Amino acid sequence: MRRKIGLDELLERAPAQGPLPGAGTGAVPVPDRQGAAPQAGPAAPRGRAPHTEFEFELPLGYVDDEGTVHRHGAMRLATARDELMPQIDLRVKENPAYLSVVLLSHVITRLGDVTDVHAGIVERMYATDVAFLQDLYQRINSEGHTRAAVTCPHCDGAFEVDLAGGRLGES
Repeated sequence: MRRKIGLDELLERAPAQGPLPGAGTGAVPVPDRQGAAPQAGPAAPRGRAPHTEFEFELPLGYVDDEGTVHRHGAMRLATARDELMPQIDLRVKENPAYLSVVLLSHVITRLGDVTDVHAGIVERMYATDVAFLQDLYQRINSEGHTRAAVTCPHCDGAFEVDLAGGRLGES
């Protein structure tokens, strides 16, 4: 008899066990005579790896306990796990608005000299910076880049700007 497992247990087991054999393909591995599942051969290379980390510069910057302002950072693409974990976080269950704080803390890989970005750091950021990061998260995870097509209101010239870099008002 199989027992049901919850999302918590499933997510805890996932990184250690890796994907299930044949996951996503509908294929089920057939064990050999000794009971071992056959091993897949090396995967053939499939072109260039996707760009998964994006540099950014915060409009105001995170101020740490020593008063240092951290403006430059990096955010990686979100995984399904990143989007599922906040759903089971008790802080998010108590206050759904906390979801973006937890989610951003998972995908920001670096913020100035800070490499351990956690929810407490995101909580202490200015609202302007959090809004900027939410927009960046949405852009890179839905469109895969940080560039936006814009049109000059004076000359109607079309060009692209990189939303992840530069300061407010600069283009």
